[in-house]
Amino acid sequence: MNYSAAILRAQIQAILEALGMPSDYIVTTVDAMVETDLRGVDSHGVGMVPAYLNMYRRGLIIFDAPIKEVKDLPSLALVDGGHGLGHPVGAYCMELAIKKCNETGVGMVVARNSNHYGAAGGYARRALVHGFIGLSTTGTPGMGLVPTFGKKAMLGTNPIAFAAPARRNPPFVLDMATTTVAIGKLAIAQRLGLPIPEGWALDETGAPTTDARVAREARRLTALGGNRELGSHKGYGLATMVDILSSTLSGAAIPGVEDHLDRNNNSGGNVGHFFMAIDPNVLRDDGAFEDDLDDLIDALHATPPADENQPVLVAGDPEEECYATRQREGIPLADRLIDELEVVCLEVGCNFLLGV
Repeated sequence: MNYSAAILRAQIQAILEALGMPSDYIVTTVDAMVETDLRGVDSHGVGMVPAYLNMYRRGLIIFDAPIKEVKDLPSLALVDGGHGLGHPVGAYCMELAIKKCNETGVGMVVARNSNHYGAAGGYARRALVHGFIGLSTTGTPGMGLVPTFGKKAMLGTNPIAFAAPARRNPPFVLDMATTTVAIGKLAIAQRLGLPIPEGWALDETGAPTTDARVAREARRLTALGGNRELGSHKGYGLATMVDILSSTLSGAAIPGVEDHLDRNNNSGGNVGHFFMAIDPNVLRDDGAFEDDLDDLIDALHATPPADENQPVLVAGDPEEECYATRQREGIPLADRLIDELEVVCLEVGCNFLLGV
């Protein structure tokens, strides 16, 4: 069933209010989650609410945690999220990176003691409003990626997002997990009762599986590429790079390093993030960067297609099309997710607004 962005906003807001999140954090979080669903990244929007409640029960999320700047330099800062939900932490950090970029031409911020922050692309996109290039990477609360030649998960799905402003075209926005798929895709397949493609995930023995339930319970995703012959060592390397930027640089926990699991003495989540903003006009004449990027995007779009029914796209094109469609037609939610959200509402004591 499809729901308007407005009703989803109201439902998420009601849940977060019941959980004691401050009003300014709620606005940031609701905007991020609904924007994610509008752009078709269904694995990281409202579908994450049941998981966040579970993390709250386990003491990993403090919904009203203060965000603090630990170290502040002209172009670099370290932020402590206080074990809060990642959306307010991520928005705060990206805006701080943008502020520093305004002053110096480049701004970088790392965060620790945060939690899952939804889709990485939303933070990179924040830079576009200012005409800046945006970059965001994040560690994850748990392990999911199996190193090439391994059979045990050691790293998270560790996404990377990069956004660059154009003028004639929509912006270039790359938002990707460093696993073959994000782990949320397994939840979607399980809710819909569908098998997953072979090569996405492994079972507990390290063998490939197409059973979404088995894959979700095992939490063993292949690195981007699927296997060594198809380049999984590259996805594995990118995932490690993300942990270096997001976790090692900030002092956040790395799930696959045993000594890091108790780094906070079980006081809350300790996910790390990295944010960067670059002002291209510091290096180029005003508008030259955007014009050149438009030329590149136009050239890529003009690539002769292998299938005349499928034109060549660039990163961000599918999300732009989905955004326009869902603004008109609403956001589809699986029946199972609707049931899960009703249970969440009953548990936290707020009105369920998605009933037929």
